[in-house]
Amino acid sequence: MKKLSLLFAFLLLISCKQNTSEEKIPVEPDNGIGDGATPPPVFSFSENIEEAHNKTAFMNKEAISFDINLKFGGKTRLEGKVSMITNSSKVRVDKSDGTSIIYDGKEVFITPETASTDGARFDIFTWQYFFAMPFKLTDPGTVWKKEKNRILDSIQYETARLSFESNVGDSPDDWYIVYKDTETNRLKAAAYIVTFGKERDKAEEDPHAIVYSDYKNFENVDLATTWSFHNWNEEEGFGDKLGEATLTNFNFFEPEDGYFEAPKAYKIVKK
Repeated sequence: MKKLSLLFAFLLLISCKQNTSEEKIPVEPDNGIGDGATPPPVFSFSENIEEAHNKTAFMNKEAISFDINLKFGGKTRLEGKVSMITNSSKVRVDKSDGTSIIYDGKEVFITPETASTDGARFDIFTWQYFFAMPFKLTDPGTVWKKEKNRILDSIQYETARLSFESNVGDSPDDWYIVYKDTETNRLKAAAYIVTFGKERDKAEEDPHAIVYSDYKNFENVDLATTWSFHNWNEEEGFGDKLGEATLTNFNFFEPEDGYFEAPKAYKIVKK
């Protein structure tokens, strides 16, 4: 999960390059009913998902926080609070053990100074990205390719491949196979590789997937409150469940001065 760590790639506000989007299907000028009505907007695969989650309402807020309880193999991987500027330009993770990781837009810091930095950079970028993914699908540097329909739990879903232009974030070699719910247009799942700390060929030998469920409408924004993680491959799709996460206590807020800045006692987290 690098873009999962990844993820971070999106996070950065890079140039205003036009993203390579999916082909849009044209509509008839009169909606096919001959009344001269104004045609509805033509959305691409990625835009449909952002629209379904109400990206406009989400981005009109300055910051959001949520509590997360993440487990893999029955063991807690992360418990605490994730806070972020809604455009992912700054992120903060406050763990239940008293450790805090902060990304101020340029550097990643951890406090206290005695805290281990193992996995810190992954934690600061990966989990917030999985959360914000429905709102970041048309970010600069995203590249899309429509794919075949795929099956999840005996239901067929539209899918498309998301990749990134070079030099986008920590893990530009990451890719995702995004599943869209055909009834709601919401994000249903995403298969992915994690290239953070490894070569792409190696990462592609072990792809995984996240499934989003138990959606809650919070201040007119649709947010998944349950994630599950699975093995995944092109031939068989979703395999064994590996982990799960529960998200609670969503809160849009205006951060106080210094909230996303380095604390007094810290050390910088390198790659």
